Amino acid sequence: MRVDVNGLLSELTAAQGAAVTSSAAPLCVLAGAGAGKTRVLTRRIAYRIATGSADPRHVLALTFTRKAAGELSERLSALGVRDHVAAGTFHAIAYAQLRRFWADRGQTAPALLDRKVRLLGPLVHGRPHASDVPVGELAAEIEWAKARQVDPDRYADAAAAAGRRPPIPASAMAALYARYETEKQRKRLVDFDDLLARCADAIELDPEFGAAQRWRWRHVFVDEFQDVNPLQHRLLAAWLGPNVDLCVVGDPNQAIYGWNGADPALLHRFADHWPTAEGVSLDDNHRCTPQVVSAAAAILGPDGARLRSTRPDGPAPALRAYPNERAEALGVAAELRRAHGSGLAWSQLAVLMRTNAQAASFVDAFRDAQVPYRVGGMSALFDSPAGRQALADLKARRHLPFAMVSADFAEASDTDEPAAALATLARDYRGLDARPTVDGFLGWLKAVVREGDRRGDARPDDAVTLCTFHRAKGLEWPAVWIVGLELGLVPIGHATSPQADAEERRLLYVAFTRAERELHCSWAETRSFNGGRPIPRDPSPWLDAIATAAGAGIGGRDVVTPEPDWRGHLATQRRKLTRKRPPTAVPGLPDPDLEVLGALERWRAATARAAGVPPYVLFHDVTLAALAATRPTTVDELLAVPGLGPVKASRYGTGLLEIVAEHRKTA
Repeated sequence: MRVDVNGLLSELTAAQGAAVTSSAAPLCVLAGAGAGKTRVLTRRIAYRIATGSADPRHVLALTFTRKAAGELSERLSALGVRDHVAAGTFHAIAYAQLRRFWADRGQTAPALLDRKVRLLGPLVHGRPHASDVPVGELAAEIEWAKARQVDPDRYADAAAAAGRRPPIPASAMAALYARYETEKQRKRLVDFDDLLARCADAIELDPEFGAAQRWRWRHVFVDEFQDVNPLQHRLLAAWLGPNVDLCVVGDPNQAIYGWNGADPALLHRFADHWPTAEGVSLDDNHRCTPQVVSAAAAILGPDGARLRSTRPDGPAPALRAYPNERAEALGVAAELRRAHGSGLAWSQLAVLMRTNAQAASFVDAFRDAQVPYRVGGMSALFDSPAGRQALADLKARRHLPFAMVSADFAEASDTDEPAAALATLARDYRGLDARPTVDGFLGWLKAVVREGDRRGDARPDDAVTLCTFHRAKGLEWPAVWIVGLELGLVPIGHATSPQADAEERRLLYVAFTRAERELHCSWAETRSFNGGRPIPRDPSPWLDAIATAAGAGIGGRDVVTPEPDWRGHLATQRRKLTRKRPPTAVPGLPDPDLEVLGALERWRAATARAAGVPPYVLFHDVTLAALAATRPTTVDELLAVPGLGPVKASRYGTGLLEIVAEHRKTA
């Protein structure tokens, strides 16, 4: 194997070169957005091999998705490292080693449960609290617990300590978790989390297997270390043993998966686990203009103080307010057409939002404006072998309830792009069909493809990307629109702890740093949810910092904001939203009956205490005010109230209607 050492070091900055050539072990590379972390990681592997300080047959490169592992392998191959290096996810490597462990000892390997919902679905049927909750949410909660190495007996306390909001009461969640584990053992199944725990157990408890593993993996590299969870960290430590030949690359400012069990403290406290470690910081952003970096750094506050750009100046971020979400979508569509007309390809443009539910108004507006778009990884659904296999799997499961099938794809969406595309489409279809079925979904999919073929954009190679902040991580575009920058969305309403608020800041930072040159930000003064009445919205509290960064000058250079009156306009809008409006009033509705409102608030407080959740988790103040204003008498009237969807109506509707009826009797 011949690798050109000089070529490896060419075109690297001094800091990047230091990270590639450092003899430190362990080595922790802190690399900000756009700093070239994957470039540094792959070149360090190639450099170690080229200089003889690492044997490619004993190199292990770990990451978190199959796609990322494939990209690592492709980059290493392009650098001349074509053989022997093992690059894969924690789960894939652990499963491969366990199969060898079982085979060597003549043990029958347990079957792999690739989707938790397949086992959970029958377990929750008819079960109090759980039967009307999406199975994917229950699976995600179990996944969080296992990632944090929390067993069912300790789940309730651990969830409370972490500020979790379980989809069902914590005691019920713990009982379901225990039943899931028992059923899994009875059927001799293991899930993906079990692969990590069992591999770590085998290394720690079987000296022969542990020695073989540590002999095999002598040089270990980990990408995206900020996303490591405690269970993965335990396996990593088991693989290494006393060996310290470890290099990790991560960005604490891009730690956005705490809700899924990741623990960014493992990166912050890297030296606590490996006291001899040395560190290299890569603070230069080679992707984004100074204006974009300044706005993104402003969101982070002190954590963004060291970030800087090496790019030439670009336009200041544009900040705009729209009267409602429909106007926002139409306005963004018009701006996309202008950007395309100025010479940018559609594929160089992206629209990013906090939640999937926000996409609907943009899809409608883009169709009206003839803006070609793709949602998330939609092209992979039709174009790749994995996508075709996902469709075949869907067809084979016609007999299953649609809720179980769609939850299955949603569970897999973080690591499986075709599953993510199907999950997105399933949400769209579910909003159109009152009684969704798998067959109905398949028919609807065919219609979507036919319609796209007529428009020429079913599988557009040149299309605007429309996706969430989370799904945008790792991607980049010359021009990006960040939409829905409103309190309740950014930060999300359930981010009530300091840790959750900090993660929301990091998530917006990730979204901002997807923009290479142009950054457009917007919010709506009113927004309708679930087809309800418009609800007044406050701008995100972080817009002030963005506006200040955009207008205060960067690096000694004056920056002119495209809308110089933005900060004054922002203040005006805030005054409009708070002036002369009683805290319980809902625009477009009569004043709420205060006796009904008081009864509803008392019911909410008692119900929330029983469930162990904050009151606002059950219903927003605006929803209670709307109930007290409209005083519904039927389920249909109840469903017309803002913030009351079918799930909550099913769960709490009887009690709500009784409260209103009781007031009517005494009025």
